Amino acid sequence: MRATLGVVTGALALSALAVPAAQADVIEGDTKITRVVVDGDNQVQVGATAKKFKVTVTATDNSGILDAEDSIDLYGPNYGVLISDKPTCTAVNATTSTCSAWVAVDPKADLFNNNAGTWTVDVWINAKDGDYIYKENALAFKLQRATRLTANASPEPVRRGKVITVTGRQTRVNWENGLYYNYGSQYVRLQYKKAGTTTWTNVKTIKGTTTGYLSATTTATYDGSYRFAYSGNSISGPTASAADYIDVQ
Repeated sequence: MRATLGVVTGALALSALAVPAAQADVIEGDTKITRVVVDGDNQVQVGATAKKFKVTVTATDNSGILDAEDSIDLYGPNYGVLISDKPTCTAVNATTSTCSAWVAVDPKADLFNNNAGTWTVDVWINAKDGDYIYKENALAFKLQRATRLTANASPEPVRRGKVITVTGRQTRVNWENGLYYNYGSQYVRLQYKKAGTTTWTNVKTIKGTTTGYLSATTTATYDGSYRFAYSGNSISGPTASAADYIDVQ
C-alpha cells in the first residue's frame, strides 16, 4: 500500500508541474541548472527513525531566477518516491540563485528495504523573464540503509608484544520494522589510533561471518584505541564503531 500511495503522490506532483507524459527535459529560453547537491555529499543514510535532509539546486538565467516549483521530486528503485517541501530560492548574484528544500522521510512509512540504492532528482526552475527548465534526473545520489558496528578489544591491560583480539558485530536497519539485524559477509577495516593522536590508521581488512560477527588480531605496541570501520556499498551506509581503548604495559 505504501508503494502504491508513493506512486500516486509522485504522479500528482508531476501533474501539478504540467510535465509532458514522456517526462523528458523541458527547457524554455536560457535557464540552466548548474549544480544539484543532496545532503551535502549525495549520500543519504536512513536509520530506523524519521529524518530530514536538504536538496540544493543552483540555477542561472540572464534575467535572474524567480523561484522553483512546489517541490523537488526524488525517485528511487522499485517505485520509491519522496517529495520535498516548497523550495526557497536565494540570489547569489543577478543571474544565479540557489534553491533549497527539505525532504522528510519516515522509513517505516515511506520506504521498503528494496528502495535502497541509486535515486534521482527531478526539479523545475522558473526565471524572472518567463523562461524555465524542468530537469529530469538532474542528479543521481545514494539512499542507503544505515549500518552499525561494535568493537571490543582484549585483553585489557595487555603487555607490549602480546596479541590483541578485537571482536564485534555488524548490523543493518530493516526499514520495514525499524529493527537492526545481523549484516554478514562484509569487508571491514580494523583501525588503530595511538594515544595522544587524532589519526586513525588501517591495521588490516577482514571479512565478517555470514551472520555479521567480526574478529581480528593485532600485536600490542602502545596505548591506543581500536575500532572497526565500514565503507558502505550502493545500498548500505558507511559507519564506524565506537573506539575501545587498550592500556599497553
